[in-house]
Amino acid sequence: MKTVLISGASVAGPALAYWLHHHGFAPTVVERAPAPRAGGQAIDIRGVALDVVDRMDMLTPLRESRTRMRGMSMLDGDGNEIMRSTEYTASSGRLDSDDIEVLREDLTRMLYERTAAGTEYVFGDSMAAIEQDEDGVRVEFERGRPRTFDLVVGADGLHSTVRRLAFGPEAEFIHHLGTYVSVFTTENILNLDDWQVWIRDGDLGGGIYPARDNTELRVNLGFMSEPLDFDHRDLDAQRRLVADRLAGMRWEIPRLLKAMWQAPDFYFDAMAQIRIDSWSRGRVTLLGDAGYCASPLSGQGTSLALVGAYVLAAELAAAGGDHRSALARYERRMRPFAELNQALATENPGGPASEESIERAKNAISLDA
Repeated sequence: MKTVLISGASVAGPALAYWLHHHGFAPTVVERAPAPRAGGQAIDIRGVALDVVDRMDMLTPLRESRTRMRGMSMLDGDGNEIMRSTEYTASSGRLDSDDIEVLREDLTRMLYERTAAGTEYVFGDSMAAIEQDEDGVRVEFERGRPRTFDLVVGADGLHSTVRRLAFGPEAEFIHHLGTYVSVFTTENILNLDDWQVWIRDGDLGGGIYPARDNTELRVNLGFMSEPLDFDHRDLDAQRRLVADRLAGMRWEIPRLLKAMWQAPDFYFDAMAQIRIDSWSRGRVTLLGDAGYCASPLSGQGTSLALVGAYVLAAELAAAGGDHRSALARYERRMRPFAELNQALATENPGGPASEESIERAKNAISLDA
C-alpha cells in the first residue's frame, strides 16, 4: 500500500499527509475549496497533541503565533459586565497553561506549507463516487478524471462526503447538541485590546475577540435550537437565519450582524457530534471530525485531528501493507481517546467541562503504543 487519497485540506487531512509522506507513502489531498481556507475561530492544541506538533517541528512557530489574550468579560443582554477574569478565557481555558490557542488559519497555513512539497494537492474538486475491491479504491471526482488508490481517508469534517459515500446518510451518525453558531471576521469595531467579550441573553449569545494585533475581530454568534433544515452551501440563507434569530439582541450585536453581511469568511453550523460504530469500511476510513467529531464545545476537535493523523499513519506504516490490521489498530487506540474527549462537550451543558476532566481527556493516549 502506497497511494492514499485524503478528502479535506483543513487540519486532519494535511496532518495525515505529513505523516504518510514521512513513512514513505504517496498522499493526495482533494479539497472542494479553490485554496486553503482562510478565517475561522481560535482553536486549541492541548496535551498529547502538543507532542505531535513538536515531532513535526511546529511547536515553536505555533507558540510564536499563539493568541495573546489578557482575559475576558461576561456581559448580560444589555452589555453590563457581570464577570471578568484575567486567569482564563472561555475560548482557551487557563492563560498560564502550556496548551496553545492559535487562529485556525495559522495552523492550516503551516500544515500546508510543510506538506506541499511531498503531497499532491487537488483544489476545487470533490469525490462523487467510490467503488472498492480487494486491490484498491476507484474514485470518481466531480471534475477530475477517475483514479484508483490503495486507501481513501475521509478527513472532510462534520458533513463528510466520504462518510456519506462509503458509510451511509449523515442522519444516521450525527447527534445534535442543541446549539448553532456562526463565525466570521470583521474590523475591530469594538476596539478590543487583547480582551475577549462574551454575552448571553437567554438562548442567544456569543463571543468576540480580537486578532491580528487587534486589527480584526473574530465573532462567534449563536442560538439554542432543535435541529434545523437548511442548505449548508447557501451562505446568504444562513446569514438571514442568523440575523432573524438574533434580531432581538441588544448591546453591539446589531453592528456585528450588519458587519456579518460583508464578512468574506462567514461560517455557520450546528454544534454536533459524529458517533459511528466503525470508522472503516474495507479500504475507506475516517479521520477527525468525519469519524469522531467532538464539536467545538469540547475544545478538542483540533487535538483529536492531529493525534488521529499521527496514529493512523503510524499504524499503516507498521502494518506492512495490511490495511485491515492497520485500520483495526488505529481504531482500537483512538476510540477511547475520542470518546473521552467527546464527553467534554456534554459534561456540563451550557458551560465548560471541569479542569480535571480536560486534563484527563487531553492526555489519555500514548503516541508510542
